[in-house]
Amino acid sequence: MVEEVQNEYDVAIIGGGPAGATAGTLLKRYNPGLRVAIFEREVFPRDHIGESLLPPISAILDEMGCWDKVESANFPIKLGATYRWGRNPELWDFDFVPVEQFREEPRPAKFAGQRTATSFQVDRSVYDKILLDHAAEMGCDVHQAAKVAKVHREGDRVTALELEGGQSVTARYYIDASGNSGILRRAMGIECAYHPALQNIAIWDYWQNAEWAVKIGVGGTRIQVRSLPYGWIWFIPLGPTRTSIGLVVPVSYSKQSGKKPAELYAQALQDEPALAKLLANAKSEDLLKSTRDWSFLAERSVGENWFLIGESAGFADPILSAGVTMAHIAGQQVAYTVNEIEHRGDASWLKEQFSLRQRHRINTHIRFGDYWYTANSQLKELKEFTTQLAEASGLELTAEKAWDWIARGGFIDEDLAVGIGGFGLASLKESRHYLADLQFDSPLEKNNVFQLDLEGAGTKDRASYLEGRVGKTKCYVRGNRVLPIRGAFELLVQVLQHETRLQNILQAIMAVAQQRSSDRAFIQNVLPQVAPALEGMVNDGWVRASYDPREPLAQLNSGFPGFHRHQESAS
Repeated sequence: MVEEVQNEYDVAIIGGGPAGATAGTLLKRYNPGLRVAIFEREVFPRDHIGESLLPPISAILDEMGCWDKVESANFPIKLGATYRWGRNPELWDFDFVPVEQFREEPRPAKFAGQRTATSFQVDRSVYDKILLDHAAEMGCDVHQAAKVAKVHREGDRVTALELEGGQSVTARYYIDASGNSGILRRAMGIECAYHPALQNIAIWDYWQNAEWAVKIGVGGTRIQVRSLPYGWIWFIPLGPTRTSIGLVVPVSYSKQSGKKPAELYAQALQDEPALAKLLANAKSEDLLKSTRDWSFLAERSVGENWFLIGESAGFADPILSAGVTMAHIAGQQVAYTVNEIEHRGDASWLKEQFSLRQRHRINTHIRFGDYWYTANSQLKELKEFTTQLAEASGLELTAEKAWDWIARGGFIDEDLAVGIGGFGLASLKESRHYLADLQFDSPLEKNNVFQLDLEGAGTKDRASYLEGRVGKTKCYVRGNRVLPIRGAFELLVQVLQHETRLQNILQAIMAVAQQRSSDRAFIQNVLPQVAPALEGMVNDGWVRASYDPREPLAQLNSGFPGFHRHQESAS
């Protein structure tokens, strides 16, 4: 394959995993004339951890044109996760859709209806090959067993890639999707800020014929995340017979224990009897591996003619299952960015926006991971670890102080939606309760006067990514808070400029809804987000909420939480 490498391309991508395959596919979809090459050092299929996906990936797979291929692989449908994590040993379920509303339907299914809110648990040896093969079908020149041995540069500009076989490749744009190897990142001398305390290792193996912990409808299940006194264990069914089971522990604990990875892994399975039952008739594939899970963020992710995407730009602890999701999103947005530059867009602004968005996303997940670990009272043997983690993050080990710290990042996130770290507002409130036993009083339930507060705010354009192009969304900016003027936020700003009392606000919104009743996108996408958007605006200080005893209160639902607790099954 390497012998057939051309010398010149428009875009050269290092790495054929989800980030690289997504970037290549979408570049060819939206700009078919571009000459795009992907250089992958391994030969697919190959195993890889990062098997638990989140719902935003499904829409990207559909956009790439490979949803049907992934769905036909018969991966388990991920409906959520079951955790033993937080203030007590009870299990709690986080579901993307209400399980009681999940309808059984034959597979393979289309990307429609309930499936737009679900995700997959994937065997990466199969999943990654589907994506890379699809990129080739879209017109990318895909080269496997093609290791990039050297990156040639002049200042901040990449001039060529040199492959292990000696071939030289030039391009107008270079994208580093090489994961933790960070081939281009290292060659360009980009420093990384490693988390001073959140430094873990992961140990995992694959099992045949393990029982599923839960079965929902046709092919639906949840991943299992169980805290142990010294770490946590994952249990992820990847298909009808194959399951990934892994252990995450601090590096410090691994060293202090004096145990080898295989010994730590065996001990963890023994210490988790519920999962041990699921392995009663299962057989290990004897593929035990380990790797370090050190959270970090590269100091830069763009340069004169290069981009870092996915794990080459940063890594967040896997507790929130966000790694592959962030890789897909970065691959999508870098493709849009390059395409927009090709359409004579402002390259400097486009690269700045891409970098800002990706860095904020990674940093938010690192920050939220800090909160999850410090809020987990099940880590009984890791008091020193969680204390050091809290000190490194500036956290105080009280539930209220920890929540205030995470909330300071803002409730309107880097993708200009309501939430933190991929969690919607309702899910955030419920996770706060399970992790820290804090009740979250919605400002919409106890107030009936809402006053828009834009004092001291400036305006700035932020990038919006849609259908292969990068547009500009006007935003109000005040400190580290951003209020996008689009969707439900725009509707609320318009209404709140004239109305302050809740009953009048609701009447004005319903009047707009009646006027736009034939606008399907507005009815389906904007209107349901009004309540969470208003709550996010209150939490971020864009709206001042108060209570007038002369006015009635209203019950507003800010979204489906998707959480419930239960005891470990005795069966």
